[in-house]
Amino acid sequence: MSAYPFLKETAAGVTLSLRAQPRAKKSEIVGQHGGALKVKIAAPPVEGAANGEIIAFFAKLLGIPRSSISIERGGQSRHKVLRLRGASAAQITETLRKRGVLA
Repeated sequence: MSAYPFLKETAAGVTLSLRAQPRAKKSEIVGQHGGALKVKIAAPPVEGAANGEIIAFFAKLLGIPRSSISIERGGQSRHKVLRLRGASAAQITETLRKRGVLA
């Protein structure tokens, strides 16, 4: 079990709850918001551009293939749930800590 409410380990992989803010200057994680990780995305919410940018951003950040990340819920919403396969909650937490995202 994760110490962070936005990160849950399930049998099908890890889920990551997000609050997305599209049309930002750059893509970055800016903190937590209501039990979710708040992420600014440098893409508009048009024709899946923001969703694609979210997947690319987390793939690069966590060092996992884009194909290992999918949007499980919230494809048309600011509140999204990502499914991450091939990584544990502990590995993701450690990576986010090393990158300065988590304290």
